[in-house]
Amino acid sequence: MQHPILALAEALRLNEPVAMATVVEVVGASPAKVGAQIVLRSDGTTSGTVGGGKLEAAILSDVRDALATRRCLLKHYALREEGEDAVGTLCGGELTVFIQSYTPPPRLVIVGGGHIGRPLKVMAEAAGFEVIVVDVHPERGTAPDLRQVELTADSYVVLITTDHVADEAAMRQVMDTPVPYIGMIGSRAKCQIVLDHLRADGYPEEALGRVYAPIGLDLGGPTPGEIAVAILAEIIAVRRGGRGQMRSR
Repeated sequence: MQHPILALAEALRLNEPVAMATVVEVVGASPAKVGAQIVLRSDGTTSGTVGGGKLEAAILSDVRDALATRRCLLKHYALREEGEDAVGTLCGGELTVFIQSYTPPPRLVIVGGGHIGRPLKVMAEAAGFEVIVVDVHPERGTAPDLRQVELTADSYVVLITTDHVADEAAMRQVMDTPVPYIGMIGSRAKCQIVLDHLRADGYPEEALGRVYAPIGLDLGGPTPGEIAVAILAEIIAVRRGGRGQMRSR
């Protein structure tokens, strides 16, 4: 069996969600000692052990919850058949376990590495996003084709190419992916035309609801850097469930 630390390191290297449980305190008799660890990867495989049996099953259940909710937990387990935190064993001891989930950073995919894409990339990286810029010009992008980019439920796509034809073509490539946010730059008229094209081709309103067009919060700034701020602010609001309003008003 792979050492849990090595399994954790491999998952992090591959940008896979992973969670690890570490026994941090033991009182009385317990099959797991302080420092025992188990790692759960997104494919369901585990490395390491925290005592086996019902105790390990109870800990793994909480590890799965932590991985699904992206939380860190400090959990208490009682090695008794009944009572608070009981796991159904007769050892009689108690232990505390720290469960930590690790998830890849959110991914921002900027289609178009021009005057808005450049400052947006810098700001998004500072905000903790992994940024991929799709542009046919290698000096402006990190990937030449959107089809080469993996899009997940934690990916956010910004369409800011030089023309509406390219924006619409890129949008059609991402509509069938699980991304929660697709932002397209342009006037309301242009955005409406593109959305009408998609409706005419049978895309349901539920899918179109992920499209934010025109893109960005209304911050009033006309410069490329200010527009980039407005775009990133909208993405963060969507991701975090914010309203994008002034807190002092």
